[in-house]
Amino acid sequence: MDTRLTAEQDEIRRTLRELLRTRCGPAEVRAALDTPAGHDPGLWSALAGRLGLPGLALPERYGGVGCTVTELALACEETGRALAPSPLLATCVLTAPLIHALGTEAQRAGLLPRIAAGARTAALAVSGPALATALALTGANDGYSAGGGRAGGVQARRAADGWRLYGEAGQVLDGHSAGVLLVAAHTGGFARSRTLLFLVAGDAPGLLRIRQIALDATRPQARVQLRDVRAELLGSQEADVLPALARTGDAAATVLAAEAVGAAGRVLERTVEYAGQRMQFGRPIGSFQAVKHRLADVYVAVQAARSAAYYAAWAAGRGERAGGLALAQALEALRHAAAEGIQLHGGIGFTWEHDAHLYFKRAAGDELLFGPVDRLRDRAAETAGLFTAGEVAV
Repeated sequence: MDTRLTAEQDEIRRTLRELLRTRCGPAEVRAALDTPAGHDPGLWSALAGRLGLPGLALPERYGGVGCTVTELALACEETGRALAPSPLLATCVLTAPLIHALGTEAQRAGLLPRIAAGARTAALAVSGPALATALALTGANDGYSAGGGRAGGVQARRAADGWRLYGEAGQVLDGHSAGVLLVAAHTGGFARSRTLLFLVAGDAPGLLRIRQIALDATRPQARVQLRDVRAELLGSQEADVLPALARTGDAAATVLAAEAVGAAGRVLERTVEYAGQRMQFGRPIGSFQAVKHRLADVYVAVQAARSAAYYAAWAAGRGERAGGLALAQALEALRHAAAEGIQLHGGIGFTWEHDAHLYFKRAAGDELLFGPVDRLRDRAAETAGLFTAGEVAV
């Protein structure tokens, strides 16, 4: 493994950090969270126009840059540092790869160039709190179903004018503002039950989208209700949806791990800076050995998580899967760094006005959506075959 970044990768990170420094400071982040969309459309346009970030990992034939998940993950380390609220995760990490993998040529040509240009956002709608299950992050998804018959979920049925969807999906990232929804729905009844993906226009009649109050305000979520909504089948009825969801899940975990590492590194930087400025007993609190030890522990955790995230990004570019384990390491490091940041900032650390709680909520929110950490690790161990036939690896 060659850990050195290429000149192109260095340039992507440098340019993105510079843009986010000027356009996505703490005040801009908080202002964006209060908008109806939950993100700054001007920043999104700048990310698309100046950097081509939405199309970074899309093929050039569809208007993308033609890079791999590796470059996207490195770029998202910078967006994680700034906690940049944007539809990048929902649109380019979760939805666009599925459209590219399963869609017809007409669907790809109609959607991907607009996504790459930043002109169209998208969201993946999965029923219930089952996103990690559908993406095979916390276990195999071969038993996943988008609906449980009369028990709920989203149901799809054929009609004279095509497909119709009925049901509800909660916790849809950026679902309230996305221009197009990719909805996982149950079809085939009991005997031929299976999950398929459907494209739904954001303004389709019968579609109701309600923005929810989320733990992590930098990742807006919505409840999506579908009441006999017209939909377009993604690809064909023979599409192998579950393996495609699993591949997308590992790539998403890789990107999320890099994001979390960026956030953990930034909160550590801010804590170290504060510890060098805050005076107690006539000296900076950072000079006390107990504080040094705590910061050193955080530094080790962040560096270990960065190594795991970089390996996962490197492996993803070669078709290997290591995203889940890297995500577990990164989320744990971010939670540790944010918790210590709150503690070492003292009285101001837990106030609403300070940014430390935003980093802690990012770790907790991502773990709720894509974890928890222990199940991510359990899945990685299962995939690697560490525990087979009841034996314990030594």
